[in-house]
Amino acid sequence: MRKTDFSSDFLLIRRLGVKTLMQPFIAIVLEPEKKIPLEILHVKCIGIQDVQILTDDFGSLSRNFCEQHANRRENDNRSQAPKRGVKAPLAAKKKPEKVVNPLFEKRPKQFGIGGALPPKKDLTRFVKWPHVVRIQRQRRILKQRLKVPPAVNQFTKTLDKNLATQLFKLLLKYRPEDKAAKKERLLKRAQAAEEGKTVESKKPIVVKYGLNHVTYLIEQNKAQLVVIAHDVDPIELVVWLPALCRKMEVPYAIVKGKSRLGAIVHKKTASVLCLTSVKNEDKMEFSKVLEAVKANFNDKFDEHRKKWGGGIMGSKSLAKTKAKERVLAKETAQRMS
Repeated sequence: MRKTDFSSDFLLIRRLGVKTLMQPFIAIVLEPEKKIPLEILHVKCIGIQDVQILTDDFGSLSRNFCEQHANRRENDNRSQAPKRGVKAPLAAKKKPEKVVNPLFEKRPKQFGIGGALPPKKDLTRFVKWPHVVRIQRQRRILKQRLKVPPAVNQFTKTLDKNLATQLFKLLLKYRPEDKAAKKERLLKRAQAAEEGKTVESKKPIVVKYGLNHVTYLIEQNKAQLVVIAHDVDPIELVVWLPALCRKMEVPYAIVKGKSRLGAIVHKKTASVLCLTSVKNEDKMEFSKVLEAVKANFNDKFDEHRKKWGGGIMGSKSLAKTKAKERVLAKETAQRMS
């Protein structure tokens, strides 16, 4: 290294300050007394504190060299030839500098007090849910875990969505009259009676509802189609109804939602609905629905009668049972060998 006066360069670096640390300037380490340059470092390799030390105390920077320039004094006294069996260190690859678009300035968020709001987290597991919600969830899990007898399990096999939509469209055509329609009909009838006229009162074809009424119609063999809700509580109210329908050879269907059945007959809920007859224009559609219902429920009654439900365990218990099975299989293999 040439012994030249680098003090002007050094003063230039002192004046430039911290902002130019990322620029490729050279920092010179000078000996404190003689002002002789000992080391030449890139400013990139020196941290902010090291530059401060460089400006205040020249001699204290010798221990703050970066990895590229470390231990240079120790290596000067030794031979520069590499040792046998030791590979020469590979030159550090220069990373290509990222091209920063000046139009898009990087503004990182500060999440301190008075700063940006923290990102939203999913706190579902930490919420203390109401007692009713917890009971609902526990009941649902319990129903999965416990073994369900076939008579109850058959209510999980409901009518598919397309067929159910078709059935409900048909049922809506035969809705019974509500209170307002009934009042209007009775008023007209009373007015006609005052005037001395006779009103032809033909019995309308409507959907029948009510558990006792529908049971009576099935027993009398008047029902043509019975629709049962899958979520009746307690289930014992309707658990016997599919067996009765099959015995009397009446087509029956289990559909989702007692509230949907209730909406047809102007009630909150309805456990069972029944059709005794339909109009001539709907007979073709009604026959197609009956065929599909028979294929899904009446013909599969024996299959549903033997199929148990539930017994679905959690992931932890499944893992334990699998581990036990593996141990047993290993023991049997050892015995055989």
